[in-house]
Amino acid sequence: MTQERISISLDIQGVKINDVVVTPCGEVHIYVTSTINGTRCHRCGGEINRVHEYDREIKLRHLSVLNKPTYIIIKPVRYICDFCCEHTTTTQRLDWYNQRCSVTRAYEEHILQQLTNSTVQDVSRKEKIGYDTIEDILERRIGKNVTWEDFYELPTIGIDDLSIRKGHRNFSTIVTVRYESGDIKIIGVLENREKSTVKDFLLSIPERLRDTVHNVCTDLYEGYTESAREVFKDGVLITADRFHIEKLHRKVVDHVRKIEMRRLKKELSKEEYKELKGAMWFIRNKFDNLTAEEKKVLEELFKHSPLLAIVYILSTVLTGIFDKPYTKLEAEGMIRAWMSIVKEENLGYFDTFLNTLEEKMNLITNYFVRRKNSGFVEGLNHKIRVLFGRCYGMLNKIHIFQRINLDLSGYDLSGYS
Repeated sequence: MTQERISISLDIQGVKINDVVVTPCGEVHIYVTSTINGTRCHRCGGEINRVHEYDREIKLRHLSVLNKPTYIIIKPVRYICDFCCEHTTTTQRLDWYNQRCSVTRAYEEHILQQLTNSTVQDVSRKEKIGYDTIEDILERRIGKNVTWEDFYELPTIGIDDLSIRKGHRNFSTIVTVRYESGDIKIIGVLENREKSTVKDFLLSIPERLRDTVHNVCTDLYEGYTESAREVFKDGVLITADRFHIEKLHRKVVDHVRKIEMRRLKKELSKEEYKELKGAMWFIRNKFDNLTAEEKKVLEELFKHSPLLAIVYILSTVLTGIFDKPYTKLEAEGMIRAWMSIVKEENLGYFDTFLNTLEEKMNLITNYFVRRKNSGFVEGLNHKIRVLFGRCYGMLNKIHIFQRINLDLSGYDLSGYS
């Protein structure tokens, strides 16, 4: 019985296929020889083309054929140099694989694509290659630190912290850049969130790139805001992220909710209290986003707790200010008017937040100049937490940088779009 055959391009320049063998264990072995004549002497650098002998056979993992593990097998040519007194010999170097490497470059790109949003262990099992081999590919192809030559501008920089180990307060600082297209690149994973560490990193940015920075988005931590202020030129707008501000005044609402719910649980009957079920989630959402039934629950809660209603309305009004197209000056006036109303209510719960607004007013109202925020940093932090969930126990900052970089750019790095 005859078997149908197909032809598949090897897609490697400068080689000739001599034989293709399917082994009993199901591997495809492709035997090739180089069609490129000559190489450069590793000692004198001269072009040499007199064949001395063939090196030992090497076996390189390549892209699978019909889901079968595929290897390219070649005996590299060794040339002798007639220019060197010692008649040095040099093995021909071919550009489709790295020396002292067990895979082809094409297969390295395939592994990067497989590793994106996955784990080394998972890819090792799927591809049936060693764990160490994949880590070697990652080390070769993904830099341990940012390569500034790959960047032509850094229009918006985001700075935020992230706890590497859950339950521990050993924060690292994540520094990213966002382009107008929406693309995000990671440029640094710093050991801690100390001002000196952050400032040293920002100073390490080449001057040509520092001059392209227009915005720095961060939270209210002075180590970040002061580092940026001291490093970048006057035209750079340093903005305290609006979502961090919202988190602070919504925290006040949540605090009052807890107090009031404890009170109502004692004062109301079980049936009445049961009608308030779900209020925690409803009160954390925008009122306009709630269903009619959810709004009814909140309205019932506010009947029992006028205090909570006032705090909730105040928080909602402040969020509304950030949603309006005010100028920086107009926004400051609206925020100060809001602060006056809060003080008149004499609630006390907003006191710490009011002090923060007063102290950081300039950074906060900078949002209204270009409406930049750290939302992209928060999105990246979520992606990093997912990464930590997949790669549990990864604490090395270099490995973290490499894996985040790969998850953000892996498809581009591996030739996939």
